[in-house]
Amino acid sequence: MSKDLEARLNRLESREEIRELASKYALALDTRDLDSLVNLFPEDVRVGKKEVGRLALKHWFDETLRNQFTGTSHHIGNQIIEFEDDTNAIGIVYSKNEHETENEWIIMQMMYWDKYEKIKGTWYFRKRLPLYWYATDLNKPPLGDLKMRWPNIDNYEGEFHSLWPTWKEFWLSKTVRDVSKPAPIGKFLEQLRSGTPDPDIKVR
Repeated sequence: MSKDLEARLNRLESREEIRELASKYALALDTRDLDSLVNLFPEDVRVGKKEVGRLALKHWFDETLRNQFTGTSHHIGNQIIEFEDDTNAIGIVYSKNEHETENEWIIMQMMYWDKYEKIKGTWYFRKRLPLYWYATDLNKPPLGDLKMRWPNIDNYEGEFHSLWPTWKEFWLSKTVRDVSKPAPIGKFLEQLRSGTPDPDIKVR
């Protein structure tokens, strides 16, 4: 087997392994298998600004899932994966979710901005940044601003569009400009981001 063919096969295998991470995350989360969930992250995963490690992440998930939801279902949708090199990649994953709370059935539309890392032959989530469009009771369409509408919490913005400078540019511009050059292969997300830093999003 040529080195080029071997590299291409390795890339295909890596892409499939990364793609499955999102599905494994959803299943482990919805079945409350917190060990399987945190093992999708590296041993030195950062949790908030001060804590590190899978046990700290397990405590965070335990508190969040025990206090906010009874049951959940996460449906994985659109996904784009782009490789920075053989051991690092970035990606976007859409997720449509349902949450049972004490008094309301909350539906949510969101996406994850992911960073992946291959460590000792295995791909992990290095970081997952949740970007929410809306969360609302099943019977209450979230029209207007502040679309994140959880029971007993003040409504807030979910930052769904904050990752993408094109969103603001579209609404600020009054004219249609010339068409830019297509993104190079494997650089679609990079071109959409235009080099902007990741937003600082508080997970509630």
